[in-house]
Amino acid sequence: MNYAKTAYLEQKLLNHVFLGEEYTPPTTLYLALFTTNPGRVGDTSGEITDTAYARQAVTFTAAADEATSGSFVANVYDIEFPQATTGWGTVTHAMLMDAVTGGNGLYYGPLDIVKEITTNDFLKIPVGELVVVED
Repeated sequence: MNYAKTAYLEQKLLNHVFLGEEYTPPTTLYLALFTTNPGRVGDTSGEITDTAYARQAVTFTAAADEATSGSFVANVYDIEFPQATTGWGTVTHAMLMDAVTGGNGLYYGPLDIVKEITTNDFLKIPVGELVVVED
């Protein structure tokens, strides 16, 4: 998965580094699923609306370096979403969020495997498959 920063995170980091403005990262990151691209603005209108759906907390590895692609982090555990009680449509994108509901998008991008989720389906992202790279 190739993820990019949202405009929100870009501005927070730039203001932190270049203006000394305080930015406190969230203590927990959550993965949200979308049927549309949330884009740089972090538009959540395409997020799954099934009442059984919930953003899932994600734990990442410490940053490491890969000489050809840059520094990266990856998910430590499987990310398992609850069983769909209605059809979710075709899940195409994901976004890391700073809150379990509402909040701000931090990184977003397309899923490597696009999947239509129908009633009673599950969606799981295995260990090491959610990778965020800084180059």
